[in-house]
Amino acid sequence: MSKKTLIIGAGGVGNVVAFKCAMNSETFGEITLASRTLKKCDSIAKNIKDKVGVKIDTTTIDADSTPKLIELFKSLKPNIVINVALPYQDLTIMDACIVCGIDYLDTANYEHPDTAKFEYKEQWAKDEAFKKENIMALLGSGFDPGVTNVFCAYAQKHYFDEIHTIDILDCNAGDHGYPFATNFNPEINLREVSAKGRYWENGSWIETEPMEIMQVWDYPEIGEKDSYLLYHEEMESLIKHIKGLKRIRFFMTFGESYLTHMKCLENVGMLGIKDVEHKGQKIVPMEFLATLLPDPASLGSRTKGKTNIGIYAKGIKDGKEKTVYIYQVSDHEKCYEEVLSQGVSYTTGVPAMIGAKLMLEGKWQKKGVYNMEEFDPDPFMEELMVQGLPWKIEEKSNSQE
Repeated sequence: MSKKTLIIGAGGVGNVVAFKCAMNSETFGEITLASRTLKKCDSIAKNIKDKVGVKIDTTTIDADSTPKLIELFKSLKPNIVINVALPYQDLTIMDACIVCGIDYLDTANYEHPDTAKFEYKEQWAKDEAFKKENIMALLGSGFDPGVTNVFCAYAQKHYFDEIHTIDILDCNAGDHGYPFATNFNPEINLREVSAKGRYWENGSWIETEPMEIMQVWDYPEIGEKDSYLLYHEEMESLIKHIKGLKRIRFFMTFGESYLTHMKCLENVGMLGIKDVEHKGQKIVPMEFLATLLPDPASLGSRTKGKTNIGIYAKGIKDGKEKTVYIYQVSDHEKCYEEVLSQGVSYTTGVPAMIGAKLMLEGKWQKKGVYNMEEFDPDPFMEELMVQGLPWKIEEKSNSQE
């Protein structure tokens, strides 16, 4: 019997997921793309038909409403739901999957709409419900989280007896030509960047001020870039599953123009997430700002340069110290040529497709709620090589501190 796949979300990442699922239609079968805005879905479907020659269906959905999601799921009867909508909607979509007995996958953990906070706790709490319904949820199957988790699991399996420190390194050296824009949903992006930093060391979380810690990293094929310590969700699960871990940090690059604009916006209150009154109407400053900024999905055709995302791990193998650097480099223009999206969307969307592919093929299949590093990394690493995200690995003798 042919499989059925439902993709929720028609932004830049949703576009990539739909394209890549269509390119692997022998696994994904009948594909439906759903979003609040049918016009976006139809545009993606037309592009896929023109470039790939595969027809996908489209429909509308309010992903904030579990009853409406249940109605759609019962109508379509998909084998898997790929959630690339907003992180605020993770729980409603998961709840609908539980009711309908459908496997679930997302790329980012749940975010509280009214609090600048993101964590896995409320998704992990659904583990028993997923087990009871004999279904699976795969959390964070993007790049970071996602591929970075798999890189850590791969390093643990093949290169270390114990990993003591991990630095996750995310560099986007792309240039879209705008003075200020975000590469994914502006509200999510700005909340993430303006929040306090955190890293884990010796069993405890250590909090820092936003952008307080900066290091210069030399990224292969890009060069040296200022890299700032942020909190990022994959650390929350990796500290549970990587043996011997003593410290884990996450760094992301930002240009001077981006940081200057962000600081100015923060100073005047435009990054606020609470209602303010304006001419008798209540508005959320961050949401209003998002309407003024360029749509991330529109950046693809004008973005040039490369991304480099990877992990730098130090530990012990056979009693000797060892350092391993696993990374992946993508070119924005090549990504756009293939799927009409820039590299940030591409590097998130391709891993979402791969995670779903492994679930549908039964290669990654357990009942309950899981993070990426809890599965055998080898099949995922093999798929990266053939699906557009080839990776490289370097063994180093000296650490970069």
